[in-house]
Amino acid sequence: MRLRTVLATATAGLAAATCLTAAGPANAVSNSRTSNACSSSVSIDRFSDALDKTTYDGTFVGNFSALAVDKDGSIAALEDRSSLFDLNAKTLQPKRVVPLADENGAALDSEGLVIDRDGTRLITSETEPSIRRYSTDGKILDRLPVPSSLLVAPAGRAVSNQTFEGLTLLPGGRTLLASMEYPIAGDTSGDVRFQTWTRTKGDHFRLAAQYAYKTDAAFLGVPEVQALPDGRLLVLERGFTSGVGNTVRLYLADPRHATDTSTIDALTGQPGVRLIKKTLLADIADCPTLGATAKQPQPNPLLDNIEGMVVTGREKGRYKVLLVSDDNQNAVQTTRFYYLRVRA
Repeated sequence: MRLRTVLATATAGLAAATCLTAAGPANAVSNSRTSNACSSSVSIDRFSDALDKTTYDGTFVGNFSALAVDKDGSIAALEDRSSLFDLNAKTLQPKRVVPLADENGAALDSEGLVIDRDGTRLITSETEPSIRRYSTDGKILDRLPVPSSLLVAPAGRAVSNQTFEGLTLLPGGRTLLASMEYPIAGDTSGDVRFQTWTRTKGDHFRLAAQYAYKTDAAFLGVPEVQALPDGRLLVLERGFTSGVGNTVRLYLADPRHATDTSTIDALTGQPGVRLIKKTLLADIADCPTLGATAKQPQPNPLLDNIEGMVVTGREKGRYKVLLVSDDNQNAVQTTRFYYLRVRA
């Protein structure tokens, strides 16, 4: 989400790769797992500001809204101003950048990213909202259907700049899930809709079930979701308070027994609707600072406008998760990568 002056957001990151960090060289990781604990379920290994306010091939490196692991092991990093970067997984240095556009050549507000099994890219745009399939060189190959209620008003009931933020493939690769960032008109404050699609022949997708997820407070939205191998989700909630800074929390969520809300017009006061169950894993403000500095007030200087998340692997019973902040090309914000380990 491209945040306005009064709104910014953040989340936390996970993963264990070997890259430069603001706190020291690439292999400078604390030997004490306890000292790096954010909670009993989450620890942070390190962070990296190596790409902050840099350029590559004439393109600003930043504005990152989503991450994915590519088929060759590199990190695909989507920026919300219509560029998709390939980053070296170890150093984070850009290797390639591909421009993106809609069918008319106009820029996207690109937010969510999935690399499909054939290597093509599924990318959301908040503008309509939309999900398009792109080739590796940025050519549009397909466009997915979107429920009319989730379209931006007046076509639908969604609010501009508050639509499809998160995108993930569920285990098996047959179900795609996108998370709205904030509620649509008519729904209860904090009730966010998660829409799914089912894969059909030719790797197309048709509309499927929809679920409701409730954020902890009305000012918190959902910038990212990532599926785990058992069908549960890692969900980021984030918000911003002027003069205070970002709130970023990581949850474990289970949509498997939630009510299908695709035929429910308004979630307000609906009896018998089972929401997606969730459990707090960590508030990123509780992580150690690791020597990080902030350019604006923050409850923890490690925090920034965290927006992208990807699970990069699993080691010793913990998932390695990488998160990234969207600096909005703003002098008081930072492009920062976070390496977490999560026990789910």
